[in-house]
Amino acid sequence: MCRFLVYKGTEPIQLSHLVTRPKHSIINQAFESKLRMPSSRPMNADGFGIGWYDPLPTTPTLTLPRATSIPAPPEPTTPLEGQHPSHSHSSHSQEYIPTPVPPNDPSQDIQVDPLAGLDQTSVEILEARERERELENERPCLFKSIHPAWSNANLTRLAEKIRSALVFAHVRASTMAGAPSEDNCHPWMFDKLMWMHNGEINEFKKIKRAVQQSLPEELFLYPSGYTDSEWAFMIFLSKLKDPHARSFSHVELRDAMMETIRFINKLSKEAGITGPSLMNFVVTDGETVVATRYISSRTSEASSLFFSSGTSFDEYQEGGLYRMTKADKRENIIMVASEPLTFERSDWMEVKTNTMIVITPKMNLLQIPIIDEYWVTPQDPAALTRSRDFAIKMGFGLGFASEQARKEDVSASA
Repeated sequence: MCRFLVYKGTEPIQLSHLVTRPKHSIINQAFESKLRMPSSRPMNADGFGIGWYDPLPTTPTLTLPRATSIPAPPEPTTPLEGQHPSHSHSSHSQEYIPTPVPPNDPSQDIQVDPLAGLDQTSVEILEARERERELENERPCLFKSIHPAWSNANLTRLAEKIRSALVFAHVRASTMAGAPSEDNCHPWMFDKLMWMHNGEINEFKKIKRAVQQSLPEELFLYPSGYTDSEWAFMIFLSKLKDPHARSFSHVELRDAMMETIRFINKLSKEAGITGPSLMNFVVTDGETVVATRYISSRTSEASSLFFSSGTSFDEYQEGGLYRMTKADKRENIIMVASEPLTFERSDWMEVKTNTMIVITPKMNLLQIPIIDEYWVTPQDPAALTRSRDFAIKMGFGLGFASEQARKEDVSASA
């Protein structure tokens, strides 16, 4: 069972207010989750990752600063022999009064073309470097480690210094065999896109070859790890018109996410996989955020997912007690989390199973149903009777399992 957190705000927030300081921060959830069966995967100790956007200021146009000193007066003339100094000027001459230069007058600056005088090859090299610098500026920053998040001193120090208006955080409990590796820690990035997953694609090995064969060569060669989550990211990228694009509309990201889920379900069905997959995905391009709460089942609940919004997120009492404040109707902050960061129940809204949420660049939050064969309308009584047992048994659930799920868990571990 993994846990993830997304923060998007109109103003940057210090990372410590999300990952270390709150009493129920995502780091504390790694060893003290409130929304799962304690005996089922009780800790997220297989690594963690933080991703954030930190755009640098644009390089200013090269200019030479204006002169700020007052011009010197003209040199005095030497009087002729026998002439009094006071008569050295003509009768109509006046005292010299310097003209001051207006402060901060852009007209006094001298614009300089940094490419002037260069040959065509040099110009092309400099322009290519500038484009690369701009792209690097748009890419997210990542910090990952295979050590448990709660004992990583570097994370604690960095969280006190880094500020960002869009943050991804993830703590991992591996569902696959193999030693922990930073390559398998979330989030992942591709140019300006960033991706996380909480869940598990059921029997992924049975569809892995089909997934790989469906990808263009660049995306087939790109993954550095071997998790179902990273390959799901490659599927998502393959559904975009151009994954290298400098900008994406929220509609394009939304549609690519829908296609990703649809494609995984198609491959699973063709492979004869009958068990449900848990697909709580989240992706961002630094402007838009798209997240899903999804399970390929009509009778079971998906992994937990919540969102909270308001005007500020502050500590109101010592000891890490935070709350979301709503001073007015503005949405200055929107957070999406596998598990709430606060104990204020009214701060958080539960996302319905098989629903997508989209946070637009203008901070609008949209809830969109994922309508497919596993969609159950809210009017259908079956929507109220989805079982939590499967998600809880897998370690992704909401609270304690039913007695039947407990017995199955005990039998499986015997």
